[in-house]
Amino acid sequence: MKSQDVVLLLKLVSLQEQESHFQANQREKNWPHDWGDWNDWEEENIPELDDYRNQEQIEARYTSRALAQETGISKSQVHLSIKRCYEVGLAKQDRRMNVPRVNRKALDEFISYGLKYVFPVKPGTLTRGIATAFAAPVFSKKLMSAGELPLIWPDPRGKTKGLAIEPLYKSVTFTVRRDPEIYALLALVDAIRVGQPREANLAKKMLKEKLGIQ
Repeated sequence: MKSQDVVLLLKLVSLQEQESHFQANQREKNWPHDWGDWNDWEEENIPELDDYRNQEQIEARYTSRALAQETGISKSQVHLSIKRCYEVGLAKQDRRMNVPRVNRKALDEFISYGLKYVFPVKPGTLTRGIATAFAAPVFSKKLMSAGELPLIWPDPRGKTKGLAIEPLYKSVTFTVRRDPEIYALLALVDAIRVGQPREANLAKKMLKEKLGIQ
């Protein structure tokens, strides 16, 4: 496993959730208008739910090229990442459509119990960036702040000043600016990686809810 594999798996989860929203005619995401912790220096080319009108358009969102464009992971690395995920059972091909689907239970187990040992992280220097872990919008009103400095992914667009932590993959700040759902998922992952037991357990519970695991 490589760190970009986890990012890609979470993106696949987000794409499938977008399919569900479209099928249920839920055009609006359940997010506030200010979910992004950054300044928009340039317009992002973010696909709309109308891109899910038929099976062909759905499958087009899962090509190596499309996934590379949405995650910042190179096309060749996307291909290799999906292959690795198939081999270890974290993903499999949809029987009805020619797209990869995530084994959500296995992914949850790996993130909750193994990720912090495989990809450890510690807070670093004070800088400006995009809020992650317990400072991210997904934790809004979930935790009371004890005055600690927020954790951030370093990024010149970011609005938050805090302690830098290395993202799972170098393109994470690009990835989250295009998709509120993967922003939430990656922030939960960071909370599990760096949190004390009480906070990490809350993040694990919220991750299960996001993945639809009972």
